[in-house]
Amino acid sequence: MLLAAPNFSEGRDPDLIAALAAEFARGAGVLDVHSDPVHNRTVVTVSAPPGDLAPALASGARACVERIDLRHHVGAHPRIGALDVCPAIYLAEGDRPAARAEALAAAEAIAELGVPVFLYGELAADDRRRERAHFRRGGAVELARRMDAGELEPDLGPTEPHPTAGATLVTARPPLAAFNVLLDTLDPDVARAVAAELRESGGGLAGVRAIGIDLAGRAQVSTNVHDPVAVPLGAVVERVRELAAAHGARPVSGELVGLIPQAALAGYPDDVPIEGFDPALHVIERRVRAG
Repeated sequence: MLLAAPNFSEGRDPDLIAALAAEFARGAGVLDVHSDPVHNRTVVTVSAPPGDLAPALASGARACVERIDLRHHVGAHPRIGALDVCPAIYLAEGDRPAARAEALAAAEAIAELGVPVFLYGELAADDRRRERAHFRRGGAVELARRMDAGELEPDLGPTEPHPTAGATLVTARPPLAAFNVLLDTLDPDVARAVAAELRESGGGLAGVRAIGIDLAGRAQVSTNVHDPVAVPLGAVVERVRELAAAHGARPVSGELVGLIPQAALAGYPDDVPIEGFDPALHVIERRVRAG
C-alpha cells in the first residue's frame, strides 16, 4: 500500500474542498482531509495500491485545474500551483520503486493538463532542485518570470505556467511530519525569527524546514520535519521553546497536518497539546491497519 498527500490551494470553501477531495478518492481511500483558511490550503491524505494511486491523483489534479484559479488566491502559505504539491509516499524501503513509478505517472498526467511539473526531492534532476523553496521563491509571479527568461525549465509539460493553475511540484518520499507550533505572542516577527534558527538551513535541526506565519493575528511556526523518526516532534517543540524564550514567548499548542508515524511522538511534552489529535486517526500505522 502507498500513500499520497496532495496539497491544493483552497482552504476556505467547504463545498469545493469536499468536491476536490472526492476526486482524489477515485480509486483510493481517503485517510485525512486537513484544511486551513488562513493558509488557504488543504492537504488530502489518500491510500491506494500501486497502479491505482496515479489515476486517483490524476483525477484530483484535473479537478484542481478546472476549479481553482490561482490568480485570485490569497493565503499565508507559499504556493505556485492550484495543485501545489503532489507527493507519493512509501512506508517501507521496498515500496520506494513503486512510489517513484506512481509519482512519475501522476506527473505525466498533470503535464497533459497543460500544467508544468517540477520534480523535487529524490526525483530532482540536480541538488538545486531538491527543495520546494527553490521553485516557490517569489511566488507564482516570479515563477512565470523565471520560466519566461529560461532560468527555470520544467521536467514535464509546457514551458510557461498554466494561466489559472500555475505549476505543480511532484516527488516520491517517505512520511514526513507537517507540524505547526502556535506561540503565545501576537508578533509574527517572533515566529519568523524562531523559524530562521529552527530550520536546517539556518543551523537548526536536521531535515527541518520552517517559516513564521501571521495566523490571523497570532504567531505560528510552520514546519516540515523530513525525518520525524530521527527528529521527533518533541525535539521540535523543545527547540522552539528555547528559541522563543529569547523573545519572551513560548509554545502553547501544536497542530498536525495529515498523518505521522508513531515514532514521531517519542518524548512529546504534555504542556504543548496537539489540537484535535487522535492517535487512531492521525498515526499512520493505526490508520492504515484500520483501512
